[in-house]
Amino acid sequence: MKLGFLELVFFLVLLALPVSAYWFVFQPQNLEIAEAKSEIEHKELMLGKLSQATAQTEDLQRANKEIAESIALVESRLPGTKEVEVVLQQVADLARSNRLDLTKVKTEKPVQSARYMEQPLEMTISGDFDSFYTFLLDLEQLDRITRMPELNIEKEEKVDGMMQASFTLSIYFEPEAGMGGEG
Repeated sequence: MKLGFLELVFFLVLLALPVSAYWFVFQPQNLEIAEAKSEIEHKELMLGKLSQATAQTEDLQRANKEIAESIALVESRLPGTKEVEVVLQQVADLARSNRLDLTKVKTEKPVQSARYMEQPLEMTISGDFDSFYTFLLDLEQLDRITRMPELNIEKEEKVDGMMQASFTLSIYFEPEAGMGGEG
């Protein structure tokens, strides 16, 4: 069999056909497939992150609910402006029940404290130290939020075990609208 020019051209065309098919068809398709695989991997990664975030959302909702319940509990312990006198009466009753003499109560101007108001009361109590200690423990058990930023105790010279205490008792309360508070 003799190979002529025509056969040689035909052979070269047959050989060029798969090579050109590779360059013009298969290689672009391989690039598109690689890009599609990369996009699929990226979307799977994002889907994994989304499912993880969704799982955290339930935890965050539960935590937010617990925080809201805690805030409601604290706010329930804050009297309104008109209830401060009731708390003051409870403190006076505690002093009497512990056989202490409440000799001075001076109301100062309410002070803004974060979202709430603080009503400082200067008080002087005299009596037995053990009774005063019991009074402090009872004061700590009140339903309302109070604090004692200042306390000065002096021993009475004449009678052993007797003392006089001067202190500031602050009662926290929710301000009414127009009192300088937010709520």
